[in-house]
Amino acid sequence: MLLKNFGQEQQQKLFDARVLVVGAGGLGCPALLYLAAAGVGTLGIVDFDTVEISNLHRQVLYNENDIGKSKAIVAAEKISQQFLDTDVEIFNVALTKENALEIISSFDLLIDGSDNFSTRYLLNDACVLLNKPLVYGSVYCYEGQLAVFNFTKNKITSTNYRDLFPTPPKENEIPNCSEAGVLGVLPGIIGTMQANEAIKIITGIGGPLINKMLTYNSLDNSFYELMIEKNPVAICPATETAFLNTVYELSCTSKKIEEINAKEFIDLMKTAPANTLLVDVRDDYELPRMEEYPCLSIPMYELESRLDELKDAKQIILFCETGTRSKAAASILQNKTASSLYTLKGGMNEFIKNKKAATNA
Repeated sequence: MLLKNFGQEQQQKLFDARVLVVGAGGLGCPALLYLAAAGVGTLGIVDFDTVEISNLHRQVLYNENDIGKSKAIVAAEKISQQFLDTDVEIFNVALTKENALEIISSFDLLIDGSDNFSTRYLLNDACVLLNKPLVYGSVYCYEGQLAVFNFTKNKITSTNYRDLFPTPPKENEIPNCSEAGVLGVLPGIIGTMQANEAIKIITGIGGPLINKMLTYNSLDNSFYELMIEKNPVAICPATETAFLNTVYELSCTSKKIEEINAKEFIDLMKTAPANTLLVDVRDDYELPRMEEYPCLSIPMYELESRLDELKDAKQIILFCETGTRSKAAASILQNKTASSLYTLKGGMNEFIKNKKAATNA
């Protein structure tokens, strides 16, 4: 409040604001922390994922005691404990076209902390339809991007994500952090910058990144800006009906991937042919290991370089800790193998629970 051009009026605007953060991961964690610290009165958190050990180097709201717990719930608890004046609303669900408009409609501004293109395009289109400003951020290896989309000033609305990237890529064309890796501090830098853009929009100070994208390279600390022009042809769905009819799930092949639960997995392993291959896509240090059945350990980032080890399998069953990475691994293999693909729903966590329940019965 001592800052020039920032006083009680701006602080009250922050307290009155309602900001929705989609994704409580590497970008969402720092954004949530700094928005709450700045005095934003209400924060919404959308995330259906659970904490994994591989998250901890960049998702700074969590620790080892949180592994396996809901990110949205854990993040909300920690924000509420540290910042008593901030109300936190939890949406422990995946953002879909069926629930997006209802969830988003009550918030003033959104922060995109998602890690996949399906959610990114869905979120952008929903914000355009509801006329909500969207602070976009993304990270890849050592580089991050930042922009403000769909911001309206003087009855003129700025560009949106589809003006820059009109159509989604194929699902396996651009790997996410789990597949390509990311320098842990990079999401912290970009997520904090997203919080800064949100504060500027809410309070009216400074100049938000409107009609341009900022790119940051962490290896040489270089920045450059890319100007964005509106696409003369409207690409976003113009009505709620059109939005609900839009297909946001990305796919690159028609090969079916079956998700099986722990009981189905155990039954399948009893009758599986000799050329069935069980593949653990976790890192080698992750425990517990699968001891009940022979399996091959191939961390997800090594899959494409070790395809020869999979070529003779009639069917491949992929698993990880919670089932999230195995789905991503299956997407990588979809058009690279003729094998039938299965993923273990809930991963090792559910397998262990099911095995204990069967033993106690």
